[in-house]
Amino acid sequence: RFVPKRMVPFSFPLSRCALWDPVPVGDVIGAHITYYRNPRLSLVEKTLRLAYRHAKQNEKKSFSCFLLGTLAVDEDGEGVTLTIDRFDPGREV
Repeated sequence: RFVPKRMVPFSFPLSRCALWDPVPVGDVIGAHITYYRNPRLSLVEKTLRLAYRHAKQNEKKSFSCFLLGTLAVDEDGEGVTLTIDRFDPGREV
């Protein structure tokens, strides 16, 4: 739902580990998705509620989970839409 008066920015927490080596290699190039496409993020409300409930019930200050979805190019070819529609709390091990 789009409610412009109530929209607030959100940010993801900092991570203690990375999946790649952050040391730059080679020349700098621009590869930002918004350079060529107009991105949109669509989040199913049920998925957000499940993630929120899991976070409230978790006794740890931080926890791991997965948000799963699909990435699709719009019919006109001008934009991409990321639709997040599944929540996976993951495993502790």
